[in-house]
Amino acid sequence: MIEVKDLTKRYPGRTAVNGLTFSVGRGEVVGFLGPNGAGKSTTMRILSSFMPATSGTARVAGFDVFHQADEVRRRIGYMPENNPLHLDMRVREYLKFRARLKGLGWRRSRERVDTVLRQCGLIDVERRIIGQLSKGYRQRVGLADALVHEPDLVILDEPTIGLDPNQIRAVRALIKEVGRSHTVLLSTHILSEVEMTCNRVLILNRGTIIAADTTENLERHLSLDGQVVAEIAAPLAQVREAFRDLPGVARIDVSEAEGAYVRLALTPKEGEDLRPLVFEQVRQNGWMLRELTRSRHSLEDIFVHLTRGRKEELL
Repeated sequence: MIEVKDLTKRYPGRTAVNGLTFSVGRGEVVGFLGPNGAGKSTTMRILSSFMPATSGTARVAGFDVFHQADEVRRRIGYMPENNPLHLDMRVREYLKFRARLKGLGWRRSRERVDTVLRQCGLIDVERRIIGQLSKGYRQRVGLADALVHEPDLVILDEPTIGLDPNQIRAVRALIKEVGRSHTVLLSTHILSEVEMTCNRVLILNRGTIIAADTTENLERHLSLDGQVVAEIAAPLAQVREAFRDLPGVARIDVSEAEGAYVRLALTPKEGEDLRPLVFEQVRQNGWMLRELTRSRHSLEDIFVHLTRGRKEELL
């Protein structure tokens, strides 16, 4: 659905996008992540034919975003960060107007407006003036606008910005529903949204892609040093002695915990999962075990490590 090769966008004195190359398959829901100024919005504007690139190529559904811009626009539903709605129009009236602008005939536009009103939960407010709606409902109107012409690709730039937690949940559920029938490129700073809705993530930093994979694979790579922590009811010296020469252990730390328990922290060699070995050692010694966990990394951890230049082996 999206093919980008060596895409670059320069402004006087700075480069916003620097040699991007990536692809998005049909039916994928991809999170587009990065710190402020990483080049996400610029890339989305280029993909939607809103602005030209300095160099490189970008194609949507096989059409060049610069030379075949009209064909690209027919296949894209774009919801920008600052949703440009006509606040003096009623919801249904506005969506009909937008559908006709996007080339739908009178009958087809009415059918599609009925569909997106139901899909986006706008039936109860379809005759309300947009300027009188809450921010959450305005975001729904913007999403309905992006969907009204049945695009192949939906591009959403910060769709939940400024919403309260309940509104975020409602819009997130809507995005998941949209992802069942469309290709979605989603830019957001709410990383839990990406974990819940996206099949894959692209992480940008300073105009270049520094990671492109599923969240599971990124977490697996980042957890190669995944520490195992156990709390054991046993004398500290005996615990240290029992685990000192355990195969696969790179580092051992033992300290006192609450009551008769000690806290054992083991760093593995080459990402080995030490939990079965720890459990077996505790069982053989007849000790009591009240905790056995392996450190996990959230998408937020991955994002922070990558954008701060750590874990360079992932790049």
